[in-house]
Amino acid sequence: MVATSPSADDIGEALAEHGLSLRGGWQPDPALDRLPRLPGGQSAGVVWLVGVVGAAHWASFSASSFFADGLSDPLDRWSRAVGDALAARWGGLALYPFTGPPYWPFQQWASRAEPLQNSPLMLRIHPVYGLWHAYRFALALPGAPPANLVAPAAAPPPGLGSLCLQCDGQPCLQACPVSAFDGASYRVEACLGWLQQPSGEPCMQQGCLARRACPVGAAYRYPADVAAFHMTAFAAHHRPVPAPVPALPAGPEA
Repeated sequence: MVATSPSADDIGEALAEHGLSLRGGWQPDPALDRLPRLPGGQSAGVVWLVGVVGAAHWASFSASSFFADGLSDPLDRWSRAVGDALAARWGGLALYPFTGPPYWPFQQWASRAEPLQNSPLMLRIHPVYGLWHAYRFALALPGAPPANLVAPAAAPPPGLGSLCLQCDGQPCLQACPVSAFDGASYRVEACLGWLQQPSGEPCMQQGCLARRACPVGAAYRYPADVAAFHMTAFAAHHRPVPAPVPALPAGPEA
């Protein structure tokens, strides 16, 4: 008899200790998912998607040693510590959206796990959390899927979802001071150029103004300190790499 994977309630309780949320799960398709073998050599029987909703994770993360150690990517390193420990507890494997290339298809997985829709800001919008959610890792675990595992959701069709099509005036497209979003693309260079100027300080301190203008999930908007952390990380990640300085001609030997 094949052992059953931990229940959604068990996993949810373990995640809640870190302010994380169970965002959905599915039984993997070997041909579609191409997951690695688990530490015990078996195939994964279920995949659970783990994420954050609003700033629920902030208390746990900001109290960790990763937050203020001065090293790069503290949130990713905290996520790995939590994910690897939970995966080891259940004999599985944690998969992350930031370890690549190649990268795991988290956007596709998210669409299979939750009823997401496309938004004008090139982010997937959730009917409850709006744009204030993210995915930190997936847990590929052994055993048969729980009997109450919900079937994967259908991927959102091309174009905007009903949440945004029915939104009066789409204020998100009017809020960006440099019109970095046009509903179909994102001009990241314009955004970064604005953030590097003194006039971009409100965006750096409060978070993306276009994102904050979305009325869906307003209760889950990041507080100022959380928004500033993410904006600083975003700007640093996209900072242009300076061109190498040409080598000077060799001078005469002494």
